[in-house]
Amino acid sequence: MSAEIIDGKAHAERLRAEVTEEVAALAARGLKPGLAVVLVGEDPASQIYVRSKGEQALAAGMHSVTHRLPTETSQGDLEALVARLNADPEIHGVLVQLPLPAHLDESRVIATLDPDKDVDGLTVTNAGRLVAGLPALVACTPMGCMILLKRTLPELSGKRAVVVGRSLLVGKPISQLLLAADCTVTMAHSRTRDLSDLCREAEILVAAVGRQRMIKGDWIRPGACVIDVGINRVPFDDPEKAAQGKTKVVGDVDFKTAREVAGWITPVPNGVGPMTVAVLLSNTVTAAKRQAGL
Repeated sequence: MSAEIIDGKAHAERLRAEVTEEVAALAARGLKPGLAVVLVGEDPASQIYVRSKGEQALAAGMHSVTHRLPTETSQGDLEALVARLNADPEIHGVLVQLPLPAHLDESRVIATLDPDKDVDGLTVTNAGRLVAGLPALVACTPMGCMILLKRTLPELSGKRAVVVGRSLLVGKPISQLLLAADCTVTMAHSRTRDLSDLCREAEILVAAVGRQRMIKGDWIRPGACVIDVGINRVPFDDPEKAAQGKTKVVGDVDFKTAREVAGWITPVPNGVGPMTVAVLLSNTVTAAKRQAGL
């Protein structure tokens, strides 16, 4: 029996509809949530993401601004723009699209962000608030994963969760969110000994290690809920398409074999990915309400 597919696209549409309703209610009270996205350089994938974020923010009724800067933008100019957005009362959320060009220091730019406008949850302040159990703006991808889990499983409390990956963007924050949901959490990574055995213990398995199809079907506990955060570009299986240099996106989980074992599984694409932008909109609404004292 194949696993039930967790349709991230459908869940994202539902979340965006909820956000749109809340934006309309806030607008009726004189508060219009505003999102500013900063893009430096010409990275094609980043341009697609930024355009999608702007379009979805506008569709939800928000104030949306995109700042497109040339690749050669200096550290000082970028930090000055972030500081201006921090001070702009019409902007409640600021997102600097990563990765930045190599000559720019990402950590310094993130440190410039006002934590109350840090809708991607990257600042040390928001990371610390999350660990301390205080209200925080949480990174969009892990929060999206948690929404999928909560809407898929009837109960999370007491479940054994294994997170494969220890990044600041996904692995560490999703571990904290699972702990807050009363899961028993193990954080693993590519160098963990006997990783396959560890994964087989998981009732909830989150794969965020950045290695294509690393987690095989025989690594998965029967009936487990598998959340695949991986985005890896690989050549098409079709030799003709591969010869043309065409690629497709696959996850960190070998979907074909995993689906035969798991109880629920997110596909790649259309699993976790669509949730990330939807949560960004939700975070912007949260930030706007907090800044207005609502």
